[in-house]
Amino acid sequence: MIKAYLGLGSNIGDREQQLKQAIQILNQYENIDVTDISPIYETDPVGYTDQPKFLNLCIEIETTLTARQLLTCCLDTEQELHRVRKIRWGPRTLDIDILLYGNNIIEENDLVVPHPRMVERAFVLIPLNDIASKQIEPRSNKTIGSIVTEDNTVKKYKE
Repeated sequence: MIKAYLGLGSNIGDREQQLKQAIQILNQYENIDVTDISPIYETDPVGYTDQPKFLNLCIEIETTLTARQLLTCCLDTEQELHRVRKIRWGPRTLDIDILLYGNNIIEENDLVVPHPRMVERAFVLIPLNDIASKQIEPRSNKTIGSIVTEDNTVKKYKE
């Protein structure tokens, strides 16, 4: 079993319901077991800012799937909840990112783990810290908790 962490976000439609549905869908896959769920945070959009606020959370899963298979499950779940990709970082019913997959570092064209912008984004780090503060981020070899503590932007976000 591999422990992995996923980041989920939604800013179109019934955001909270879509996050809950996504967790249910993911948990129904035979080889995915959702083991922890962070609180939900409402956050401003990043990148393309002319859009509604997001609801974000992180989940911990245990899986026997490869990272590639897990990505397929994430993309299928987004599709099931009507994700449309028109604008990069644009509005979406659901976004699911693989943040961490065990202690693995994966560098492929369409799959990079740990998520390449994870440590720059408070909307990922804060909920992730809620459920995985002792988890090691393999690129920096630091715990999520220490990354959150060291980052002034993240500290301000929490206040």
